[in-house]
Amino acid sequence: MGLLDIVPAGVITGDDVRKVYQYASDHGFAIPAINCTSSSTVNAALEAARDLKAPIVIQFSNGGAAFMAGKGIKNEKEKASVLGAVAGAHHVRTVAKAYGVPVILHSDHCAKKLLPWFDGMLEADEEYFAKHGESLFSSHMLDLSEEPKAENIETCVKYLERMNKIKCHLEMEIGITGGEEDGVDNTGVDNSALYTQPEDILEIYDAFHKITDLFSIAAGFGNVHGVYAPGNVKLHPELLGKHQAYVKEQRGLKADKPVWFVFHGGSGSTEEEIKTAVDNGVVKMNVDTDTQWAYWDGIRQFYKKKEGYLQSQVGNPEGPNKPNKKVYDPRVWVREAEKSMYERVQQACKDLGNVNRL
Repeated sequence: MGLLDIVPAGVITGDDVRKVYQYASDHGFAIPAINCTSSSTVNAALEAARDLKAPIVIQFSNGGAAFMAGKGIKNEKEKASVLGAVAGAHHVRTVAKAYGVPVILHSDHCAKKLLPWFDGMLEADEEYFAKHGESLFSSHMLDLSEEPKAENIETCVKYLERMNKIKCHLEMEIGITGGEEDGVDNTGVDNSALYTQPEDILEIYDAFHKITDLFSIAAGFGNVHGVYAPGNVKLHPELLGKHQAYVKEQRGLKADKPVWFVFHGGSGSTEEEIKTAVDNGVVKMNVDTDTQWAYWDGIRQFYKKKEGYLQSQVGNPEGPNKPNKKVYDPRVWVREAEKSMYERVQQACKDLGNVNRL
């Protein structure tokens, strides 16, 4: 039985999100979450998933959402980020079903200072729910890991109560992800802050489970955003297995993996680290830095190949009067970027065992 036997193609929400993540946990694979900044990057990710017969998570960061709306719009009180996230969500919803794969539509890291963005997206979710019986987005992430643990959990609970009314999934973070991403700089945090304790996971599990099971946890096991040389980051994904065992034991549960974990800062991770993380309950892994490079690299390689045709509108190695429109047309070189990103998304799917899952 594949995923399309239990959930439909296109953007899924509520109970169907639960089914997909539980299916991933039960079958030992995880789904890459691809940060997108445009309809082009969305389409590349969806195309890659379609051709591997795999589910996919499409997500927008705060900055990515603002870019989606257009850099010409001022982001006062996060209005551009809200507008871009909603616009991006509607694009995904419009095209996703045509790609024939289940799609989880998600928003990425939302720190405390960005809560107006979160509020704006939730308002859009609630409006969509009133008309269609489901939320616009499948899920959202709150990243209050820089705040005191009590405040982090309390704020998440408040939002989870609201989100539960529209069956919207919440992802939260406990334990800081190091490095820098989308304007959030954690490069100077103490190394010990990168590792979550099992008692923290149990506290979150208990608080959230009183409301719903539609939540996941981005627990720290040494994760760092961005790209880094091998050996510079000490990942310990085996810690996730200890968290699972602790929750199971403390609450007398039958399931070996009662918690859905999320892997942040996965760029540059080894196959072994990824496999260990998935074996211990990771069902979603964020991919951003590597797909950014892949998108650019497609353009870079195209320019190197066609440099002589990209210096003027007319005139190239074939002759001074030869036109170059068929080379500099954005549909040509943007497509090369998409094809390169497509390959990297497929690599992420393969690394996570997310192939032929439909």
